[in-house]
Amino acid sequence: MKIVIAPDSFKESLGAAQVARAIEKGLRRVLREAQITRVPMADGGEGTVEAVTAATGGRRVRRVVAGPLGQPVRAMFGLLPDGSAIIEMAAASGLPLVAPAQRNPLKTTSFGTGQLIRAALALGAKRIVIGIGGSATNDGGAGMAQALGAVFRDSRGRVLKQGLAGGDLGAIASIELEGLVSTLGSAEMLVACDVRNPLCGPQGASAVFGPQKGASPAQVRVLDQHLRHFGQLLERATGQRIVKRPGAGAAGGLGAALMGFCQGRLMPGAVLVTELVGLAAHLRGADLVITGEGRIDFQTAFGKAPAGVATLARSMNVPVIAVGGGLSDDAHLAFRHGFDALEAAVARPMELADAMRDARVNLERAGERIGHWLLLGQRLSHRQS
Repeated sequence: MKIVIAPDSFKESLGAAQVARAIEKGLRRVLREAQITRVPMADGGEGTVEAVTAATGGRRVRRVVAGPLGQPVRAMFGLLPDGSAIIEMAAASGLPLVAPAQRNPLKTTSFGTGQLIRAALALGAKRIVIGIGGSATNDGGAGMAQALGAVFRDSRGRVLKQGLAGGDLGAIASIELEGLVSTLGSAEMLVACDVRNPLCGPQGASAVFGPQKGASPAQVRVLDQHLRHFGQLLERATGQRIVKRPGAGAAGGLGAALMGFCQGRLMPGAVLVTELVGLAAHLRGADLVITGEGRIDFQTAFGKAPAGVATLARSMNVPVIAVGGGLSDDAHLAFRHGFDALEAAVARPMELADAMRDARVNLERAGERIGHWLLLGQRLSHRQS
């Protein structure tokens, strides 16, 4: 029996690689002769660098860059054997890097994300894969572009300060891209993004995501005006129609900057990660794939890592089991979207803190239970034949 274990991380508990190892340990208590392959997964958000480097044999690189408020932060990205780099925008410009009392998208910048991209290019990366979930910023990607060499000037021709934030965009009068183009060279840019919002307006970056980043209603209006102004300048500088393009509003407008300045191509995060880790090759000839995440609910079937696994597995006629730390009341709806069976790591009522503390043991036991179910299936099959 060939089994592929391809879970996402269990947030704030175990990384995807740890989850896969725990499930395998439980399975092997029952299925000692099974051929088991671990392929850690992610959806383009937190844990993507760890999962992809683990699955591909890549290496992790750490750099000190500017955080959302300009403070130094130690961030990590991955270099893969095929010459690609994998970056999480949140590692440099993420909301968790800003204390709740200091969250203000008028003041946060994506400059550190640009520094990570520049560092990867300096190490020879020919393709940049960047996940842009979890941002603290609403700067339209202007900070990122500055770090890559773009120059922004005000109406008097003065070069604006490094680390532009959402509140600074209204001062921009012109954009010069020669330095950015030179830095990027011929590198390809792929963007893991599941957000379809445009840059501006009622469904734009500021209105939809600004409040969770600390913006008041008045600040949302200012930010939206600034992004509209910046978007018009971006379109003029690049000759592209960007402002209304789906995904332009992702990560506070970073989606617009990556598409416009960097010729980035937006892709669903889970789909992109399945391609990066070569999941299809691992699934060839497999009898079963086990995926999972911290909580299995109806939303698991849409855009998350287990959904990417299930979609690909279904196309290859491989059955799918999803393991969650817990199963919600609507988890059964996932059966309509490619999942053949569900299993909870937590087998009895317990506090969340206890479940997270004992996640490894709980997952081992879930793996063991799955093993016994598989043995039962074999026995029933033999009886029928």
